[in-house]
Amino acid sequence: MEQLDGGRALSFCGNNSTAYSVKNGVLNNPCFVDALNLVPHVFLLFITFPILFIGWGSQSSKVQIHHNTWLHFPGHNMRWILTFLLLLVHVCEFSEGIVCNIRVMGTNHLHLFMPAFMGFVAATTSVVYYHNIETSNFPKLLLVLFIYWVLAFITKSIKLWKFAEDKGAAQYVRLYITALLVILYGLLMAVEINVIRVRKYVFFANPQKVKPPEDLQDLGVRFLQPFVNLLSKATYWWMNPLIIGAHKRPIELKKIGKLPIAMRALTNYLRLKDAYEDQRTPEDPDRSPSIWRSMYRAFGRPILLSSTFRYLADLLGFAGPLCISRIVDQLNFEKDVPEGNNTTVTHFENYHMSSYDLLQNSSILAVLLFLALILQRTFLQASYYVTIETGINMRGALLAMIYNKILRLSTSNMSMGEMTLGQINNLVAIETNQLMWFLFLCPNLWAMPVQIVMGIILLRHFMGSSALVGAAVIVLLAPVQYLIATKLADTQKITLEHSTDRVKKTTEILKGIKLLKLYAWENIFCDSVEETRGKELTSLRTFAFYTSMSIFMNAAIPIAAVLATFVTYHILNKGGPSPSQAFAALSLFHILVTPLFLLSTVVRFAVKALVSVQKLGEFLQSDEIGDDSWRNGDISVSFEAGKKPMGMTKAINRKQPMRYQMDNYEQPTRRQMRPSETEDVAVKVTGGSFTWGNNLLTLSDINIRIPTGQLTMIVGQVGCGKSSLLLAMLGEMQAIEGGVYWSKQPDCEVIHEGNISWSEAEESDEDIRSKNRNSVAYAAQKSWLLNATVEENITFGSPFNKQRYKAVIDACSLQPDIDLLPFGDQTEIGERGINLSGGQRQRICVARALYQNTNIVFLDDPFSALDIHLSDHLMQEGILKFLQDDKRTVVLVTHKLQYLIHADWIIAMKDGTVLREGTLKDIQTHDIELYDHWKTLMNRQDQGLEKDIQQDSQTTLERKTLRRAFYSREAKNQIDDEDEEEEAEEEDDDNFSTTTNRRSKIPWKVCWCYLSSGGFFMVFLMIFSKLLKHSVIVAIDYWLANWTSKINNSAGTGMFNGTRPTNTTVQDSYYLLVFIILCAAGITLCLITSLTVEFLGLSAATNLHHNLLNKIIHAPIRFFDITPLGQILNRFSADTNIIDQHIPSTLESLTRSTLLCLSGIGVIASITPIFLVALVPLAVAFYFIQKYFRVASKDLQDLDDSTQLPLLCHFSETAEGLTTIRAFRHEARFKQRMLELTDTNNTAYLFLSAANRWLEVRTDYLGAVIVLAAAAASIWSSHYGLHPGGLVGLGLTYALTVTNYLNWVVRNLADLEVQMAAVKKVNSFLSTESENYEGSMDASQVPENWPQDGEIKIQGLCVRYDPMLKPVLKHVNAYIKPGQKVGICGRTGSGKSSLSLAFFNMVDIFEGKIIIDGIDICKLPLQTLRSRLSIILQDPVLFSGSIRFNLDPEKMCTDDRLWEALEIAQLKNMVKALPGGLDAVVTEGGENFSVGQRQLFCLARAFVRKSSIFIMDEATASIDMATENILQKVVMTAFADRTVVTIAHRVHTILTADLVIVMKRGNIMEYDKPETLLEQEDGMFASFVKADM
Repeated sequence: MEQLDGGRALSFCGNNSTAYSVKNGVLNNPCFVDALNLVPHVFLLFITFPILFIGWGSQSSKVQIHHNTWLHFPGHNMRWILTFLLLLVHVCEFSEGIVCNIRVMGTNHLHLFMPAFMGFVAATTSVVYYHNIETSNFPKLLLVLFIYWVLAFITKSIKLWKFAEDKGAAQYVRLYITALLVILYGLLMAVEINVIRVRKYVFFANPQKVKPPEDLQDLGVRFLQPFVNLLSKATYWWMNPLIIGAHKRPIELKKIGKLPIAMRALTNYLRLKDAYEDQRTPEDPDRSPSIWRSMYRAFGRPILLSSTFRYLADLLGFAGPLCISRIVDQLNFEKDVPEGNNTTVTHFENYHMSSYDLLQNSSILAVLLFLALILQRTFLQASYYVTIETGINMRGALLAMIYNKILRLSTSNMSMGEMTLGQINNLVAIETNQLMWFLFLCPNLWAMPVQIVMGIILLRHFMGSSALVGAAVIVLLAPVQYLIATKLADTQKITLEHSTDRVKKTTEILKGIKLLKLYAWENIFCDSVEETRGKELTSLRTFAFYTSMSIFMNAAIPIAAVLATFVTYHILNKGGPSPSQAFAALSLFHILVTPLFLLSTVVRFAVKALVSVQKLGEFLQSDEIGDDSWRNGDISVSFEAGKKPMGMTKAINRKQPMRYQMDNYEQPTRRQMRPSETEDVAVKVTGGSFTWGNNLLTLSDINIRIPTGQLTMIVGQVGCGKSSLLLAMLGEMQAIEGGVYWSKQPDCEVIHEGNISWSEAEESDEDIRSKNRNSVAYAAQKSWLLNATVEENITFGSPFNKQRYKAVIDACSLQPDIDLLPFGDQTEIGERGINLSGGQRQRICVARALYQNTNIVFLDDPFSALDIHLSDHLMQEGILKFLQDDKRTVVLVTHKLQYLIHADWIIAMKDGTVLREGTLKDIQTHDIELYDHWKTLMNRQDQGLEKDIQQDSQTTLERKTLRRAFYSREAKNQIDDEDEEEEAEEEDDDNFSTTTNRRSKIPWKVCWCYLSSGGFFMVFLMIFSKLLKHSVIVAIDYWLANWTSKINNSAGTGMFNGTRPTNTTVQDSYYLLVFIILCAAGITLCLITSLTVEFLGLSAATNLHHNLLNKIIHAPIRFFDITPLGQILNRFSADTNIIDQHIPSTLESLTRSTLLCLSGIGVIASITPIFLVALVPLAVAFYFIQKYFRVASKDLQDLDDSTQLPLLCHFSETAEGLTTIRAFRHEARFKQRMLELTDTNNTAYLFLSAANRWLEVRTDYLGAVIVLAAAAASIWSSHYGLHPGGLVGLGLTYALTVTNYLNWVVRNLADLEVQMAAVKKVNSFLSTESENYEGSMDASQVPENWPQDGEIKIQGLCVRYDPMLKPVLKHVNAYIKPGQKVGICGRTGSGKSSLSLAFFNMVDIFEGKIIIDGIDICKLPLQTLRSRLSIILQDPVLFSGSIRFNLDPEKMCTDDRLWEALEIAQLKNMVKALPGGLDAVVTEGGENFSVGQRQLFCLARAFVRKSSIFIMDEATASIDMATENILQKVVMTAFADRTVVTIAHRVHTILTADLVIVMKRGNIMEYDKPETLLEQEDGMFASFVKADM
């Protein structure tokens, strides 16, 4: 061999003398023909290289121009596909040449492979060159390529012609390769001619001007997938800058830009809507269109494309097992057959092989395997991408469809509860997502059965009938999988219910935490949460069990199938299979398991999708608002205008009598005949009867008119239909008879056109005007605010006008409230921001109605939540001055009769009919009885007024609560040092101060914290069983390899003597036995590991939640002042949910895929150590890919989460504020907003899934390279006779599994990183300090009945809220005798409340002491101290449960005692009247009682606890006069013998006290009897009393 190698000279035609002879004619010399083939390739390289270098040089200096980069020439995709095919054929040609060359003894024949190699280079160059011409848009240079294709076509045709002349050529590969090349060159030539034909860039006088697509002219579009070339599309190359850039600076919304037009929600909505509406035929207008059909029509084509890709990928997937079996056979064959009997046909001095010979070569098989893998992965990712993009498009369309429907829902639907907010939110959040997921998975539905059938056929081919047994195992276990999957879904539902319950309880605890601490009830409530958590954990346990079963099935099925197959094979064939069969079967089983495992998931999603579609269908068919007033216009004009007329379908409620429809047709005529005397009437209702759609008349026989430009008041008792009347005029109710007429008025308002860009093109100006003219400024009774800034809530889409805004704010006296907010009127309010009190919300709603520039203003009881000063101010400044000066028509519903004197027109209602209508004078003369009735009511209200004026108003109280909410903010800035970094990461999503360093590290510390909270034993068990399981699985395969190789060898030796040695059968059964044992062990270990991981996760979740709850409930009160409630709640809801349900499965998946990859690489390396050389660069590449991807993925996931919330909020907001939006006529603006939000969220989601594809394509290619390297290594080592074929098969099978799991490693790593953030957040709370519950005295040393007398000594008391803050009480000294009634007063912030908290040791007492009945309270255990004192807080807090639970959660008292307490608090009769008495239900926060009643309950609660010291902290601030008098009486009588400390808000409440303490800035200023203090005229107390009179 060696001498030969040395002797091969590198000459083009070989060194044979005949090689160069041309005596048969030049073209008959094959070598010359091959040389001729080189010409075009060389020509192309010579011409294009200089152009490319010059072009590239100049191009790098140009900044990349965004739009013309992607201008495609005609036939662009065709050209790329043909070039790829060309490259593929060249590879075949080259490898055939090389193999021939090796087989020919003697010399190197370069002409066999040289042209093919050059052709490959030239084809690559051609496509690079083309791409550069395209990006610089310079088509003239394409001529070069045209010439190249023509030349190549001619030279190849000559070669083909020469081959065809030859008789025996038909069996050779090279003939077919040449023919293919001729066809490809011809097609490419055609493509090139087509470009010339279309673009006319040469041979024509006027070349065609082209503009890039609209999307690319818009620089905001950053999602380039639809516009880049095929290679970049397939490998997501265009995403590189984004993903790599994420490492330096996080990805923000600006970076991902807008969606291309074709993917925007509006485009897709119109597609879906057309498909939906087209199904309504004129013959059958009522038939409900099928959503499935409309989805298929709108989005069917991409799904078909994706399925095609999927089929291609699945078929290519089977190349793996086939190639492996051939390679193993081949290597064994080469080893067994001695060298030297190679056959090569020499034909007219040329050398060729038949295709069979070619496929016998192991190296060629390895290359084929590599190419098949690359293609398979590319097709698979393309299929995924297409379905995901379609799914996202469909979700956008569905959301727009649902939103449109919401805007047209009839109000009765919402209020009568047919469609609750919850249902709508579910449609948006759950149903659309389920349909989207179904779409992602649906190609699997038809691809998988094909894959399974193919797999079984191939198995049968390799293993005979025994394969069917293995396949049967897999197929029979699939239904079990499905069962487990459905069980999982059910358990998840139950878990969800429990966790919602738990979060509700936790929320209640956190809201009333101050009260719980003061009453020492934390533990009782903590236990009730733990109880719910217990239920939740039980269902989580079931969940964990089913999950682990599912994982176990997935891991164990292939082992079981392999076991069944080989045992059967052994029984049938009395011996083991050959290595090639065994390993092909092994890899086929691996391929088969995935579709079967996924099939159960897909079927489950299909079932869910059916349910979702049904729900959607019902929703889209539900009643819409009727157009019963012409003012209602065509709501959906912005959608419908310019589309085909839809007939009557949308306008009419299907459940209504015919008469109503008749009305609809008559109205226009009636409108023109309107009599002239009503010209001064803005709205007129004649003979109207209205219903909410339940066939009960709410309003009957209504005849009213609303005079233009005047103030109309509607009065009447509660529930007589005042609000309904307003809504009826707004067209929200169904008119049974009569109608509402609106006069057309001079147009006096600003039309803000910018808002109606939704489809401006489709509407004429007239449309916009008439829509806006009828806009009514409406303030509903239940205030409705948007999640936006205060200013946006008031301007509500109108242009901002500073003067007008200021005037409105003053009229509603909002300025003081705005000043309190942290960012003034730019503060976000609503779910994501600050919660305002009822009065503040209502005033903002009124301000919105005043600010809008509309002719008509409807105010529905705007005074209900306001106190008297504000009401007066609003009436005078807002309604009488601001609105009347503008001559706007005002309709005011109110209960405050004292304002009737201002009314120009009064409508009095009773029981759904109009009682009287007219001016106050009319009523005074005509209906004296009614007038007198009003008078007595007014007197009563006036008395209330006088009292009210003495008191401080409710508003100041609201402002105080606001201030309290923020006082904590300032404090927070002073103390937050240790949590600084923690906060920065969490709360300020926009403020990424820390970048690179923290971004690429995996949070090992947090992972360790998570694992250790699961318990060390479990962690050890998990790690140990995991390692053991994977070693056993490797052992099974290794044993198989050994066994099959042995059989092969023994069979080989036995063949020559014609007998089979007996010992092999003995050996065989021995091998079989070990094999069975190993498989059994493997299956058992699979079960153990899957259980340990899940239960490790469960115990970690249990411990983390338990510790978190205990820490937080026992945290000092200061913690709750500085930590926003929402943040604490997030730990209990979102974060706990992640820890409970997501981390365990991610962790399992991560460990499994990592260990599989490592064991695979280990096996390959141990079989062929040379493989390690290739591994180094691969490992480096892998490291960088995962590093970049993890960071980008985290950012994109955050973006997806943060853009989803506003979208959901917008939906629920719209559903709540339907009447307001429709009254204002702002539908178009809200639709526009919804589309923007949907598109933003879809952009983030698209980028996230594209990033996943980016990663998977890269890891898959790496995997393919690993397979290639493994194959090359094993071929190389077997040439040197190092290994039996069985082990080669083992190595290749493992290499194939590695490809499948590489991307899972990275994906799971990224997911785990995101999920570990939850553990980190929970952990940050676990480090908070608890209150010191112990105290220095033992509870047993405290006397049973302490404090008996109630004597209090305060000595030199200094108090601060936190060691970092200034003291709030400085050296206070006081002495309170037993049984004294003490009043403490002072301005806000003077330290009154801090003193009351000091009695309970709730604040840091760092100097001095409080001694109660001889015991220093700082020494007492907190539980003892707090359970012996009572307090009534300023804000009444009730918990959901029974009344009994609220008065006495410890269940210590008898019923008599409770009734007694209720009697003292004047509640006995009310409670008796409730169903269930003491066991009557209290809803969350006590919402079913009025504020006054709640305060009285708190009084009763304090009385139930019979302690001798009783503290009232401004308890009377939020109560009306009557209740306050009750309280005063009770304190004087029931608490006669107790020490009462009252912290007064209104000074007159403590004038009767025995002792008054006046405080200022934490010091006591005055301290004496009230009488003495009043005598000092210039004293503080005297001045307070004066101010208060």
